[in-house]
Order: sequence, then structure tokens, then C-alpha cells
Amino acid sequence: MSTETTRLAGKVAIVTGATQGLGADIARVLASAGATVYLVGRGREAGEAVAASIVESGVAAVGGSARYLEADITDDAAIERCIRTVMDDCGRLDLLVNNACSYNDRGLASSRAEWLATLNVNLVSGAIFTQQAAAVMRPGSVVINLGSTGGKFGADGRAVYPASKAAIIQITKNFAVSLAPLGIRVVSVSPAWTWSPSVESMSGGDIAKADAVGAHFHPLGRVGRGEEIGRAIAFAASSDASWITGIDIPVDGGFSILGPDQGRSPREWFGKLLPES
Repeated sequence: MSTETTRLAGKVAIVTGATQGLGADIARVLASAGATVYLVGRGREAGEAVAASIVESGVAAVGGSARYLEADITDDAAIERCIRTVMDDCGRLDLLVNNACSYNDRGLASSRAEWLATLNVNLVSGAIFTQQAAAVMRPGSVVINLGSTGGKFGADGRAVYPASKAAIIQITKNFAVSLAPLGIRVVSVSPAWTWSPSVESMSGGDIAKADAVGAHFHPLGRVGRGEEIGRAIAFAASSDASWITGIDIPVDGGFSILGPDQGRSPREWFGKLLPES
């Protein structure tokens, strides 16, 4: 089996939405596993800073590197330019991570324009990126889609984001079947609450507070870390996972094994919610 530090040596990857948060964490892990990683997103200053920080971290010692490519992934021509740049530079594309995401969601109150805008980023752009990437990928390549526990359960006040994630998990299955004859695997990875700009904002930048709140919903007692999601993706992209395709991998600290009772017995809930007579 390959070691973690050389698991993706010689591989070339694209990670969308990689200028901050989870996408940046994923890119760091892939580069540290030996991959040449292209960070795709909007915001040149932020993207170049992330790429530079990855290079300065010493990933070259295991063959890894990073470069930022500015692109609006809702533009098909921009997707084509990204893939062409990677092919011109490296002559190959082994891994596509469809991570870019919009969290805009007003639930039932969302307008048609809001539905279409969020689905365009979260779902359609990943589908088009996969379509174009598959045309240049060779056997053994992998597409990894970022799902979410949000796409598996109901939530008050939410609709557009969970719908997009549920659809991502579904198209992962469809694309896995379609691309299997080409030797291309397709997998989704679904995090639960993960330390990211959104959770950081809600917790006031206090990771201990985020862990304390997250402990109620994750049996492992905290929120996830971006690098933990990245390591799961590095595994799924490697030859160690060569017999895995078309499935969703929950990387969620046990979130998805709990029901609305949070894993507690009825006796505990009755004792908590009903006054003693």
C-alpha cells in the first residue's frame, strides 16, 4: 500500500472553490500527498496566497505543488480554459474535486432566481466540470464530489443548499456508472459540521465553542477539521481505493448515525423534558 505522504505522487488535481476554507484545506492535503494541485476559484489575491502557502510548506519534498487558476465555474468557457491550462502544463488530469459551493438559502422563501443561482454553482457547474474533465482523463482517474449531511436530512429554514447536496450524491451514482467503462471512478464525500468560515463566523472564531456545540450532534464530540476531510479525499483518490466507486463516504464524526433523539434513550429524554410528579 502507498504511504500517506506519497499516496498521490505524480498525480495532477483540480480543486474548485479552493481559495479559502474547506477547499483550501483539501488542496493542502492533496499537495502534501505528492499531487500537483490547481486551485480554481474567484479572488486572485486569496487564491495566490493559499497556493503560495502550500508551496512554502515544503510539499515539494514529496513532489507536491500548487497553483491558482482564476475562474468563474458557472462559465463553461472558463471551465474549458482551466482544463486546457492543466493539460498544457502537465499533459494529464488525474483528479477533479468538485468542492465549490454557495450557501445562499432562504428555505421556502427562496425565489426562482435564488434557486437557479445556487444550483448553478453547487450542482450544474460540477456536472459540467466533470463532463469536460472526463474527456481528457485516462483510466485510473477519479472525480470526487463534495456532498453533505445536509443533503440527507430535513432542516427548518433550508431548502436550496440541501437539495443541491442531495442531487450531488445522486449524480455521483449516475456518473460513476457512465464513466466506469472509461476506467474513471466517481465518489462523493459528505462532511458534517466542519471548522470552516461559516462555522467560524457562527462561533465568533472560537473553535472550542464550536466543538462544544458540535458535541451534541457528533458522537466523536466535536466538529470536523478540514484536513480530516482532505485525508479522506486523498484516500478515495488513490489506488488504495481502486475498487470504490459510485458511493458516498460520510466523513462526519458519526453525525449520520444519530436520529433526532441524538442517540439518547427515551428514558433520558422523558427525564429531561417532563417534570417529576
